[in-house]
Amino acid sequence: MKLLNYKSNLAITLSLLLVLMTSCKAVDNANNKQKGAAIGAAGGALLGAIIGNNVGKGGKGELGAVIGGVVGGGAGVLIGNKMDKQAQEIESEIPGATVERVDDGIVLTFDEQSGVYFDTEKYNINAKSQETLNKLASVFTEYPDTNILVVGHTDSSGNDAYNLTLSKNRAEAVTNYLTGKGLGTARFTTHWFGEEQPKYDNTTADGRSKNRRVNIAIVPNETMVNDAKVEAGSN
Repeated sequence: MKLLNYKSNLAITLSLLLVLMTSCKAVDNANNKQKGAAIGAAGGALLGAIIGNNVGKGGKGELGAVIGGVVGGGAGVLIGNKMDKQAQEIESEIPGATVERVDDGIVLTFDEQSGVYFDTEKYNINAKSQETLNKLASVFTEYPDTNILVVGHTDSSGNDAYNLTLSKNRAEAVTNYLTGKGLGTARFTTHWFGEEQPKYDNTTADGRSKNRRVNIAIVPNETMVNDAKVEAGSN
């Protein structure tokens, strides 16, 4: 989902953390039991996992507010343990999704190669996508102390305005489907970027396919954070 030697060791530790956070496997890339308090220095990686290579080019303020800061210390370890378990469960239930444990959160990426996808120029939730989202809704119900950010993207085909609207419709379709399964609307924030935030090369068919994606970020809510701080303070 560490004095002269101290500074050197810290830099090496943080570099290793960032490398770990880029792996596709949730179990491999984010065991916060091992990262401990050092995770606080790696804040912002979750935003990059959603937006791609253009973190500084728009959307950072609003999405950053939703994501929040990274919790360090003992509370961060406790939160990390809970998010590790949730990420592993999602990975087990939905093997087609890309599941990353990043900072205190989880980033899911669904594109045309995975469990939530849309027909060309469409935004309705098809039968295969419903199967995936049903499983995801069950996990979200099991772990209620989280907030959920849904973000839509398109490739660069077509004009900017059309793609922005299409990504909006797709992101909202995912959010509406999940809330229709009984999940509280207050947990959800929906955002969209059209073609503005590619993660892959739009000059290739494979890259365009991967850029037609929906990201779902799962982050601890205030209840989880406060409970972790209380629990850490009592130990």
